[in-house]
Amino acid sequence: MTKEMTIIGEEAYRAARELLEVAGPEKGDIFVVGCSTSEVAGAGIGTFSSPELAEAVFGGIYQATQEAGVWLAAQCCEHLNRAIVLEKEAAVRYGCEPVNVVPQPKAGGSFATAAYKAFEHPAVVEHIKAHLGMDIGDTLIGMHLRDVAVPVRLRIREIGDARLVCARTRPKFIGGSRAIYEDEGNRPSSS
Repeated sequence: MTKEMTIIGEEAYRAARELLEVAGPEKGDIFVVGCSTSEVAGAGIGTFSSPELAEAVFGGIYQATQEAGVWLAAQCCEHLNRAIVLEKEAAVRYGCEPVNVVPQPKAGGSFATAAYKAFEHPAVVEHIKAHLGMDIGDTLIGMHLRDVAVPVRLRIREIGDARLVCARTRPKFIGGSRAIYEDEGNRPSSS
């Protein structure tokens, strides 16, 4: 691994750790990541797929999720309809129906391919509702987050040359002004 890839892997790890610290997920929650290695390399999305960069980014994020005890889910590119690669155990736990496809760098993306190769028992599913997520290079992970996503601003704003956008989710608040909520820190603002 080159020095540049080592730095990118470290950026990915630090960003994932910071998001995990801010979001405070429970063990067993799902952390979804969409990553364009083309954008990380400074090229336009979908124009410079790099398995080596994917392995560096994946390795950093995977280490952080393993330390936190959360499931990592890797979003495929639009050629596989943004399907998700995750461990089979997580797919079963969350009631996700598997589909039959194996991601490749040009059909699924290098990041999803790296995840598929690294997971012990990989499964591909069409839909999840993740608890938190990281979008590296404008890959549009929103369809795989729970209904109420809250932006999280990190100190790290880029991984390589790719923009980084992160979110956590929270339960919906229902019941109006007379309702009492468990977590006052997540109360909607009255603006």
